[in-house]
Amino acid sequence: MSNLKKYVPVMLGIALALGVYIGSKLNFKDSTEKIFATNSKKDKLNRLIDYIDYEYVDEVNTDSIVDVTVNGILENLDPHSVYIPVNQYEENADDMRGNFVGIGVSFYVYQDSIAVIRAIKGGPAERAGIKGGDRILFADGKKLFGEGIDRDSISKYLKGEINSKVGLKVHRKGESDLMDFTVKRKRVPLVSVDATYKVNDDIGYIKVNRFSETTYAEFHEALDELIDRGITKLILDLRNNPGGYISAAEQIADEFLSDDKLMLITRNKNGEESRSFASDRGDFETGEIYVLINENSASASEIVAGALQDNDKGTIVGRRSFGKGLVQREMSLGDGSAVRLTIARYYTPTGRSIQRPYGQGNGAYFREYEDRYRNGELRSADSIKVADSLKFVTPMGKVVYGGGGITPDIFVGKDTSVENETLDYVTRSGFMSYFIFEHLEKNRASFEGLSWEEFLTTYAVSDDLADEFVAYSRFEDARIDISAYYDDLKQALKANIAQQLYGPNAYERILNMDDPMIQKVIEVEALKGQRLTD
Repeated sequence: MSNLKKYVPVMLGIALALGVYIGSKLNFKDSTEKIFATNSKKDKLNRLIDYIDYEYVDEVNTDSIVDVTVNGILENLDPHSVYIPVNQYEENADDMRGNFVGIGVSFYVYQDSIAVIRAIKGGPAERAGIKGGDRILFADGKKLFGEGIDRDSISKYLKGEINSKVGLKVHRKGESDLMDFTVKRKRVPLVSVDATYKVNDDIGYIKVNRFSETTYAEFHEALDELIDRGITKLILDLRNNPGGYISAAEQIADEFLSDDKLMLITRNKNGEESRSFASDRGDFETGEIYVLINENSASASEIVAGALQDNDKGTIVGRRSFGKGLVQREMSLGDGSAVRLTIARYYTPTGRSIQRPYGQGNGAYFREYEDRYRNGELRSADSIKVADSLKFVTPMGKVVYGGGGITPDIFVGKDTSVENETLDYVTRSGFMSYFIFEHLEKNRASFEGLSWEEFLTTYAVSDDLADEFVAYSRFEDARIDISAYYDDLKQALKANIAQQLYGPNAYERILNMDDPMIQKVIEVEALKGQRLTD
């Protein structure tokens, strides 16, 4: 200790001298600009934020300014480089991981309380005994009802650390007292395979809604189940699938392609290429595959469709896909936010890029649906514009085109009437689902003990319920006459009831009963069978 005391004056002297030297290099008569200036242009944004922090006349939330600035920078790059702010990052991460840690319920904030729509099958809440229609009023003593509650604050109390416990007080219709449940939080799947079922004896159906970390495992399990049930043909539904991880898309394409078939090419700014090839593990290489796509099938969906089409495997059915041929990588910004930055372009096996032009700005880019609507492309294959300069040929001689999406082998047009578009929107937007929840609130007891098979074959939506929805939707006020689509409306209502009682597989199965693309596949297969017997 005495030796240390001896050196303290020396250390202080060195520190003081160093401070004087640094101070001599600063000119405090200089402007604020020179004080903050460095030689790096990359510090310009930091300087601007400093000016606002220190000099601006009013108090400003500089975090919000940074968010706006980052968004502005990325918007000037391309339409798919995006910023994920701190308050959205966890939800985005859960979605791509394919699971979250929580109690496992879907719910509405209904009349100022948490109303359980359905406890997720196999999840902690279902195992604890929570049912659709229950109201969760307290979580660990925290009141979760009344004015001012919002979904984010609710989720904060229902989610948590894995294996942690939460004590819930629940109101159930018909019970005079609140019910107590202790639920252990677990990993709850966010399924990316919405539906798996047999269309007929030979044809199976799988619907994939996005490509997350768990998608391939979900898909493989679904495919194995259908193979075990004797299918020899598969409909892979990628309609309205916005994409996700390239690796998941490659794994799924690999199930259908033989060993060493080229699946994908990616190329970065330096021209460096990476090529992905199929392995020998495919379980459906000899089966017949149909891929359903539409104008909202993008990115990883297009990778699957393009890999199969360019290798002359199977048939692409539907309408021209979105046209996204850019690859993003997620990069942390150090404060809990992140950017997904475009780092490469991808090309299908024939070498075509399916990326649509985006030189007219993001607004025009994302409004292209309106252009397709106006020019008739959604109704007629003849209206699809392709460029001869972007023509490619597959190994078996089929002509395919780049420059803006995957053009299907078999085109199936869309009913673009206002009435059909409106019905389609209310069916899948959640609007009809909310109406059905209110209907079940009054009639849930009538469905008690009704199995899925019984519901599918015996339950019919009444005219009264359909008329009630028409009034609820105020179609007449909007001068929308839905009468020509009355049977479609009843089918959509039945599908939404099925979803809340039995899950997404039931929902998709009912909606698909008269689906034009699926009917086209059945028709094509019937014609093949007829030719074989002639």
